Amino acid sequence: MLKLRAVADPALAGFGDIIDVRAPAEFAQDHLPGAINLPVLDDAERVRVGTIYKQVSPFDARKLGAALVAANAARHISGPLSDRGGGWKPLVYCWRGGQRSGGFATILSQIGWRVARLEGGYKAWRALVVDRVQNLPVAAPVVVLDGNTGSAKTAILHRLAARGAQVIDLEGLARHRGSLFGAMPGGQPGQKMFEGRLAVALERLDPSRPVLVEAESSRIGALTVPKAMWQAICAAPRIRLEVPVAARATSRS
Repeated sequence: MLKLRAVADPALAGFGDIIDVRAPAEFAQDHLPGAINLPVLDDAERVRVGTIYKQVSPFDARKLGAALVAANAARHISGPLSDRGGGWKPLVYCWRGGQRSGGFATILSQIGWRVARLEGGYKAWRALVVDRVQNLPVAAPVVVLDGNTGSAKTAILHRLAARGAQVIDLEGLARHRGSLFGAMPGGQPGQKMFEGRLAVALERLDPSRPVLVEAESSRIGALTVPKAMWQAICAAPRIRLEVPVAARATSRS
């Protein structure tokens, strides 16, 4: 069992794949960065097993669940995992690191692969995310880039990042370009996924260097800026861009 101690734990880099075995709807809501979804129960199967557990008996639910997990595992092994060699080392997780990930990990282990399971599953990782974005201070000194809509703030942030500056692009993480331009193609992620992406970015900051962020309100589209980041923005010094109206009118930042 692998126990995470931080959102961006270096231990995650040692695996060939991070496999989320939860149902597709759970995965779409949020998942560990870089994870692939190989569900051992799809959305309908998960509901079916849960209903039998409540209305019939836990034994009947477990029996049906085991059969479905085995069938879905066989499909994954002969499909997406068919090209994995003998040295492949996957990390498997589900909601709490319980029956779904345990069943799949057992099958993979029997083949000979060195399988690890994430202790506490997605729930444990989510707890680290919430603590990082809500309770822990931003490690690096925050500097806010401010200016009216159309001042090219986002473009400037990207240029600074390309030159080696430490930057967090909140609008990029939120997939939204502010009140005037709206959501980016594909729409915004859910709140949980936004917080996960932000938590990883915060965890990777070098505390000895300032980090630049764009001035934001407490909401970016439909998403709320988490407490720790919002407090840092409110307290940070600001660089104010003064751009003529004519230039702002032609900008798409």
